[in-house]
Amino acid sequence: MTDISFPIISILIFLPIVGGISIYFINKITGTRGVQLYALLIGLIELVLSLYAYYVILNGDSGAEYNFVEGPYSWITSIQGIDYYLGMDGLSAPLVLISSILSVLVILGSWNLIKERNVLYYSLLLIFVGAIMGVFTSLNMILFYVFWDVVLIPMFIFIGIWGGPRRKYAAMKFLLFTFAGSVFMLLAFIMIYFVAIPNTFNIPELMGQIPYDLQVLASFMFFLGFGVKLAIVPFHTWLPDAHVEAPAPISVFLAGLLLKMGGYGFIRFNLGLLPEASAAYSWFFISIGIITMFYGAIVALRQTDLKRMIALTSVNHMGFVLLGAFTGTLLGISGSVFQMFTHAFAVGIMFMLSGYVHEFTGTRDINIIKGLKFSSPRLATLLVLGSMAAMAIPIFSTFLSEFMVIVGAIQINPQYAVTAVIPVITVSYFLWMIKRTVTSTPEKPVVKHDLNNLSTVALCLYLLPLLLTLIAPWLVLEMIDPLSQFYVDLFNGGS
Repeated sequence: MTDISFPIISILIFLPIVGGISIYFINKITGTRGVQLYALLIGLIELVLSLYAYYVILNGDSGAEYNFVEGPYSWITSIQGIDYYLGMDGLSAPLVLISSILSVLVILGSWNLIKERNVLYYSLLLIFVGAIMGVFTSLNMILFYVFWDVVLIPMFIFIGIWGGPRRKYAAMKFLLFTFAGSVFMLLAFIMIYFVAIPNTFNIPELMGQIPYDLQVLASFMFFLGFGVKLAIVPFHTWLPDAHVEAPAPISVFLAGLLLKMGGYGFIRFNLGLLPEASAAYSWFFISIGIITMFYGAIVALRQTDLKRMIALTSVNHMGFVLLGAFTGTLLGISGSVFQMFTHAFAVGIMFMLSGYVHEFTGTRDINIIKGLKFSSPRLATLLVLGSMAAMAIPIFSTFLSEFMVIVGAIQINPQYAVTAVIPVITVSYFLWMIKRTVTSTPEKPVVKHDLNNLSTVALCLYLLPLLLTLIAPWLVLEMIDPLSQFYVDLFNGGS
């Protein structure tokens, strides 16, 4: 366990929240450009702190333990067990790092694509970053729930104000689905609280205390709460609408971070607190994961809207996360977390590119967009590379994460080899899209309209982690594996 002399996790949480509030004063002094630079500065500070924390945990070989622990400090004194309690381990550290990297990339990507109400936009963006840091580091279930719901507020406003023509419908649908799911999660937390001796909401103190019957009931309620956020079938219907209407940078947050809240919840709470029920009903979660994988891939084949197609690939990829988590194998659980890591960058670049495609061509209809290699060669090149990352071509680490999950599933049941068909379907719809939008011949005279240097560099940065973790996957796996082995032991002990 890592001892610290300063509250690094609290800084990660509250620096962007305070920055988001104070950005209004910055605007009065500097104007819009100053607001953008101020948001970027806070994002870079978050990135440096996240990299430092990740480096310390990785080199300390303490991924199975909570590090940089703050608390427990009594928060609501009238109710026992509601504490301010934070920590970071091999599950939360990669997600905190993803959050900080994507926050910088989203801020950079917003400079050209967000052109109105900038102060409110960047204020909400920073508040969102702080809240998501709280979700991934809270060790008290009520504190976790508070941050979980705070995340919904900026996302609701992002979609409702900066979204497309059906933004009000998509924003309300997003809020109703995700808030309803969180209510079931909260009820499960309360039930667990009353069986704990002494009564507590602190996650480390609850491990091994929950009787089997309550584990089964809580597993069902967590399935409703985390399943909505992970966007698994049949709770996924809010996702395509939210993505289609949300501005491209916010879609990066939606797919890169918001969905990961569901995967994080399944691993942290189902595997960590409910191992016996997770083992007993693993067949159910695995079946839902496989159905989600096939559904997302097959429905994506039928889409003509580029952004909706990318959104449905996220449904497909989140099926891998659920499948891997409940295999109860080291390869499966580590692959599940690795999949969350790689998916964030692969789908992130694709959503950003869809925004630029719409800006340059005026449409996202795959049947209408023609000859991007002639009109926007930089954009076309990155669209091909991003598609290769999303379809798990072996030059990117998305291949490794999907491969690990598939092998982990086959380890427990050879019939799960059917999941190996999924990458073939994924390749099909991306190749179909590339053929029509990139390599086709323009029907009208070509008008050059391409990415500028800043946008090109920012987009390339999405691919850098995928190349780096292909060459050196130990940078992620040595962080994840110790905690994954701990969950494997819990899972198999419960079976």
